[in-house]
Amino acid sequence: MPAAPRVSPAAVFTTEEWAPFQRRPGAIGLLLVAHCWGVIALSMAAAVVWPLLIPLAIVIIGTRQLGLAILMHEAAHGALSRNLKLNDLVGHWLCAVPVGASLSAYRPYHLSHHRFAQQPEDPDKVLSDPFPVSPASLRRKMIRDLTGQTFFKQRVLLPLAVLRRARVEGANHAYDAAVISRSIVAFLAVNAGLAVVLALAGAWWAFWILWILPMATWFPFVTRLRNIAEHACVEGSAEDAFRAARTTRASWWERAFIAPYWVNFHAEHHLFMHVPCWKLPQLHRRLQRKPEGARMEVAPGYLAVLRQATRG
Repeated sequence: MPAAPRVSPAAVFTTEEWAPFQRRPGAIGLLLVAHCWGVIALSMAAAVVWPLLIPLAIVIIGTRQLGLAILMHEAAHGALSRNLKLNDLVGHWLCAVPVGASLSAYRPYHLSHHRFAQQPEDPDKVLSDPFPVSPASLRRKMIRDLTGQTFFKQRVLLPLAVLRRARVEGANHAYDAAVISRSIVAFLAVNAGLAVVLALAGAWWAFWILWILPMATWFPFVTRLRNIAEHACVEGSAEDAFRAARTTRASWWERAFIAPYWVNFHAEHHLFMHVPCWKLPQLHRRLQRKPEGARMEVAPGYLAVLRQATRG
């Protein structure tokens, strides 16, 4: 069972160069969680006051729901707080559960992905293996995301199948089976609480239009874009640690509507997975000044990634 190739920081950086990336996280991770929920709350409030903003709010909130999943990922690496109990408490209840995941189930799953990245044992390899696909195939996948079909399969059919111990066609990805199916009760309880809060605030409809609708449409859409950008069509990813994943240079609007919290720096994350997300841009700049940086897969934007994923 071969593990993914690894590289030591000492093989790339001097002690002084690597020092800024060794410091344990302080309060920044917790502030990012507060920022994520703050953006969601402000977007909801603006859309309630000015209904013309509802379409924009759906996109912003769906992206921040992905942001919560990204911050759950940070918690899986212990990067939200030095206090590991607080790290796990916030990562589970404020990041994972609201979007239907479980930190305790996600952590071993994700660490297995790191250990076996792009090897046959990688639980995420099924996400990148089909690419490149035809433009028509990608359009069908995106339509399923944006019309709620992906959400329905993951959040309705899969839980029912778990209760009946049955199998859902096309929903056998390890993440769906392990992470989503383990969080059904907590997900329903937390979302019921959110629905009550919004109802008491006099905006009962906001739960459905400004929370569930983004989760059913934009969230799975940008999650798919993230999955494609991270590992699809990266040649040599199984043999070279510097090519284990792709980094995408995201513009301001891509960071706002597709890739929050520096998730686009995925090559750097796979190289040195304990570096917190807010330090990845600095790590990227340092690596690009090294000879090894020339081996890394770096895309100029998400449109370029999609063109590569649909070539041929």
